[in-house]
Amino acid sequence: MQSYTIGQAARLLGVSPDTARRWADAGRVATHRDESGRRLVDGRDLAAFSVEVAQAGPGEEEVPYTSARNAFPGIVTAVKLGDVAAQVEIQAGPHRLVSLLTREAVEELGLEVGMQATARVKSTSVHIDRA
Repeated sequence: MQSYTIGQAARLLGVSPDTARRWADAGRVATHRDESGRRLVDGRDLAAFSVEVAQAGPGEEEVPYTSARNAFPGIVTAVKLGDVAAQVEIQAGPHRLVSLLTREAVEELGLEVGMQATARVKSTSVHIDRA
């Protein structure tokens, strides 16, 4: 049977390795040690636990599941609301990201200037310019 390291289990569960370690320490998922002392989770145990975690739903600190891998955590620097649409600007390090979305989405998320937010980018077309 395949076993997974805590780091591999964390990636499969969509959580940080620290969270996976805390769950193992609390006995929520069984682990054992290999010959080099690494903690491992049996595949069957991990599969059952992943179903349990999914059924429990996301906690307050957990990152939502998403297929968008380009995440830019930053701070909201501008929110422009129209009747139906809205424009939100996020400064993520040296990157300024601008998103056009519905006014309803901005209101549901409670977005306002000064709060932390993450811009996630998924594109079917990426253009690269040569310097």
